[in-house]
Amino acid sequence: MDEKIEQPISDQRENMDQQQLQLHSPKRRRKGGIITMPFIIANEAFEKVASYGLLPNMILYLIKEYHIGAAKGSNILFLWSAATNFMPTLGAFIGDSYLGKYLAIGLGSIFSFMGMLLLWVTAMVPQFRPPSCVPFSPSCKPASSSQMGILISSFALMSVGAGGVRPCSLAFGADQFNKRDDPNNDRVLESFFGWYYASAAVSVLIAFTGIVYIQDHLGWKVGFAVPAILMFLSALLFLIASPFYVKMKATGSLFTDLVQVIVVSFKNRKLSLPPRDSSGGWYHQKKGSELILPTDNLRCLNKACIIRNPDQDISPDGTALNPWSLCTIDQVEELKVIVRVMPLWSTGIVMSLIINQNTFPILQASSMNRHIGSFEYPAGSFGMFTIGSLFIWVLLYERVILPLASKILRKPVRLGTKLRMGMGLFFSCMSMVTSGYVESIRRRKAIREGFLNNPQGVLSMSAFWLVPQHCFTGLAEAMNAIGQTEFYYNEFPKSMSSIASSLFGLAMALASLLATVIISTIDNVTSKGGKDSWVSTNINKAHYDYYYWLLAIMCCVNLLYFFVCSWAYGPCKQQVVTDARNEPNGLKDEEEQELITLENKFVDEENGLKENGMKENGLKENGMKENGLKENGLKENGMKEEEGLSKSKDLNA
Repeated sequence: MDEKIEQPISDQRENMDQQQLQLHSPKRRRKGGIITMPFIIANEAFEKVASYGLLPNMILYLIKEYHIGAAKGSNILFLWSAATNFMPTLGAFIGDSYLGKYLAIGLGSIFSFMGMLLLWVTAMVPQFRPPSCVPFSPSCKPASSSQMGILISSFALMSVGAGGVRPCSLAFGADQFNKRDDPNNDRVLESFFGWYYASAAVSVLIAFTGIVYIQDHLGWKVGFAVPAILMFLSALLFLIASPFYVKMKATGSLFTDLVQVIVVSFKNRKLSLPPRDSSGGWYHQKKGSELILPTDNLRCLNKACIIRNPDQDISPDGTALNPWSLCTIDQVEELKVIVRVMPLWSTGIVMSLIINQNTFPILQASSMNRHIGSFEYPAGSFGMFTIGSLFIWVLLYERVILPLASKILRKPVRLGTKLRMGMGLFFSCMSMVTSGYVESIRRRKAIREGFLNNPQGVLSMSAFWLVPQHCFTGLAEAMNAIGQTEFYYNEFPKSMSSIASSLFGLAMALASLLATVIISTIDNVTSKGGKDSWVSTNINKAHYDYYYWLLAIMCCVNLLYFFVCSWAYGPCKQQVVTDARNEPNGLKDEEEQELITLENKFVDEENGLKENGMKENGLKENGMKENGLKENGLKENGMKEEEGLSKSKDLNA
């Protein structure tokens, strides 16, 4: 107050004028906020409709227009899926380190549009495809190298585009609303996330129904033109709103920090570790970090943060002079978390392999009766049952199962993340067992009805026999995929949230590569001696049922492997917190329910609990530091300290 009184009146007026200009400046007022939401959501929604709408029927396009066999076509699509799922990891690194999120999304949208435009050109220009012929006849000529090159180029452009849009879109949208001084910031962010995921879900539904229906009834020219137009609108809407966006500069990537730990620990491999009971002076601590000593697991990595010569290694501000010669304890611990999680993460590869089984079910559905009255259900739309069962499970789990179980047991009930992951793996086994059983019935019926040499023939058997296997796949994805994402988010520090969100996509990419190896091996082994391959294009001569049985065996082995990895990992952070609440000095019912809500949103790096927005009054490393949980538990009137702090403050959730 004294400084303001002593300040000259002219200076005060000048400062007030500048503040008013800042408040009422149109440029400042339009940066970020709710006005950007429609453009960002529309960009992601149109991209999903366009890209997902191309997937279901693509195997039919390759077989009918490019005369590619089922096995080779499946391998091409699996490789495309692998690239599409891997590129977001690379895109996140480039966006964070060099381009920034805005440029990554903008360039990604343009690349996706170019890829879809090129795919549409292959349908429009006959010279870009092999000559038309009767399917499976000896007169069919394969596609030339240039024709295949154009097709593969369209897939590559779309994969590059997905790598720019998908990893950065949600984070870029959050940047528009991340105003820490706004008391309503959390509510606005939650609203944005809700609309974002709702639009993504609706987009997939539209893609699997509307786009597939257009392709089936109006042909490839219109069926590929619609996704290209939608992608053009996606890029256009995003770019025209450029003046409204908050554009964060690239600040470096966590991937670089992790690589530095590996490099530095290798350089220092001959160093001796300090005694276990040594103080923290031996190790380089990040400014503001609570970590003083690295953990004892994977001690070889601790050599990356050993200070050899403080004068030569540390700058006056406390940072490392050369980050490729000295790392922080936080960097070392972040890498340790990833290494520890990797075995459990690897169990999701086979799970992702099951989710990626889209090509053969479409060929099965195409050979079966798909009529509902006078309406013929598109073969490519049967994936809707996978998505539908996923949504139904999530709805029932959150709104019916958990509230009912909590009411019966008279205490809050939630299924642990590892339990849900295991249940998802079990349902993946059920999906493949059901797929093999249904396919064996379909094949026998096709032979009885005289379609052995006519894979284009349609059986009298209803295609809706395929619904149960899709439902099991949806349940598997709902439990395992969502459980994985929540598990990574809970176990990883907040600084690693970008890695946590990209791990599942990385598993999908590896699963697609694994699928190409499996199909190529099966095709080569089972076709020896002139025999029909298990994955032959002639679905009635092939043995897709044997292929499904093989995947079922892999799922069962993977489930056993998951049990071993889960036991070796030990309890999760969330489980530790739950056990602590069950102690004699635990929380009251109201407080317990409150903390359950908090822990589902935020998990602290050390103890698993931290409320959003609570800084000094939040849950800290040893409980609640100022107004929360202490070593001696809680007192009756809310959560109070036993010693040293004022008793007039309460915990506000």
